[in-house]
Amino acid sequence: MKKMKSFLLRILHIPALKYIVVTILAVVLIGFVDENSVWHHMRNTQRISELEDEIEKYDNQNQRNQAQIRELDSNPKAIEKIGRERYFMKADDEDIFVLSDDQKEEEPHATTE
Repeated sequence: MKKMKSFLLRILHIPALKYIVVTILAVVLIGFVDENSVWHHMRNTQRISELEDEIEKYDNQNQRNQAQIRELDSNPKAIEKIGRERYFMKADDEDIFVLSDDQKEEEPHATTE
């Protein structure tokens, strides 16, 4: 026990100890704990990158939609095409057959005992 006590007293009398402790505390605070820490900075940088990718995706989608709107304004056949494809509209003398590759789920049969 005396050896440990003398060892701790020797460590406490190191002249640069207070500078080492303050430096370690500052690195911990700045690096991990603080609101403006390096950790938060890295997370925010990643989030900014994700948001920029999302902005680019929406810009591309907006350009496609603007081109489609210009097409619809200038070409009445395009309106007819969209009406037929998306909304199954038809002329009075036409019949529409909707073909689907979806498989129907069979309902379980109730068993009577």
